[in-house]
Amino acid sequence: MRRRVFPFQSPKGMHDILPADFLYIERVERALAKVAHFYGFERIETPVLEDVRLFERGTGPTSEIVTKQMYVVKGKRDTGILALRPEMTPGVFRAYIQHGLSRLMMPGKLYYNGPAFRHERPQAGRFRQFQQVGFEVLGTGDPAYDAQVIMASWRLLSELKLKNVTVRVNSIGCGLCRPVYVRRLKEYYKKKISGACRTCQKRFKENPLRLLDCKEPKCQPLKEEAPVSLDSLCSTCKNHFTAVLELLEGTGAPYLVDQFLVRGLDYYSRTVFELFAEGIDAALGGGGRYDYLSEALSGPRMGAVGVALGVERIVEAQKTQSTVVPARSTPDVFVIYMGDEAKKKSFALIEEFYKEGLVARESFSRESLKSQLRAADKEKTRLALILGQREVFEEVIIVRDMRTGNQETVSLKKVVETVKKRLH
Repeated sequence: MRRRVFPFQSPKGMHDILPADFLYIERVERALAKVAHFYGFERIETPVLEDVRLFERGTGPTSEIVTKQMYVVKGKRDTGILALRPEMTPGVFRAYIQHGLSRLMMPGKLYYNGPAFRHERPQAGRFRQFQQVGFEVLGTGDPAYDAQVIMASWRLLSELKLKNVTVRVNSIGCGLCRPVYVRRLKEYYKKKISGACRTCQKRFKENPLRLLDCKEPKCQPLKEEAPVSLDSLCSTCKNHFTAVLELLEGTGAPYLVDQFLVRGLDYYSRTVFELFAEGIDAALGGGGRYDYLSEALSGPRMGAVGVALGVERIVEAQKTQSTVVPARSTPDVFVIYMGDEAKKKSFALIEEFYKEGLVARESFSRESLKSQLRAADKEKTRLALILGQREVFEEVIIVRDMRTGNQETVSLKKVVETVKKRLH
């Protein structure tokens, strides 16, 4: 007989997060909370949908995120055109300004954890719906916070026991010295651009810095002799970058100055960086300083620095490196029943364990003692509680040690107390 094919699948580029993957994701989230608490970051969550203009102005009208990858939603008359957030930073900045958080926290040290959406070609570690975690420091231009954001993101990956996590860092200058560098870059590429890929030919006109970000093999030789941004920095940017490196130097965090590192979003200035781990080709995260983003959003002038890391890529790195992930915790007890009255009593008993802070499992869909014992064994629980019709009538319950097979009968009124003694 031909097997019927289920007609529905997850949308292309979207993915289901299955229970086994949550062992890795929950580990990332625990490490995120630990690192955030240590460095004094407070959690923020912004809407999944934002005014499309927030990203057009903030992320940049020529960025690929805005021109190719945003999911745009036509809202109702009172909302205008909305976009599923392709990244978090503009929304965090918007919330910080809108709610006057600068009066309560200066600098504003915030962290986030949530989904973002980009319509791009799906590949390993890259999805159209993906989860990002990140740190933002708003309202300061102090290079110490560039270094602290780098350290927080490096610590996060180190907490996950990823091997050989390194940071690549560069400075792309400010509004005064970067135009000088861009002119030098365009002058260099002017006679070579015909040999570049189509994407780079477009970038040459719209965003020349992105020429250095190209991964196409035919474009690699072109950038080998390209001018580097560090040679065009003004004295203020040089001092800023030197301060960042000096701060990192005393931490033991491995970093490498990558003179060709740029970031794809228009709002970056001065410090930019990316994080890598052994055996993983793509960056696990990246960030930098964005001192002009607030003004681009019609807000007050303020310095800021931040980082975003892709959870799916971090999970893939843990799997690739065979990082040991703690197994799902085992229950304290497994409640087994035989008969309808015992089932009712078991249901109530499980709630008693909840009140006492103990974890109880069951298998109400199974009827036989043998199948329920197999389920208890699969859960690797230490104690099984067996309740039949006779036990209900006598108000007792059998406590069985699943390791030794030994069992005793105790009063139902004292079973919680007995279990606590057995477990501690």
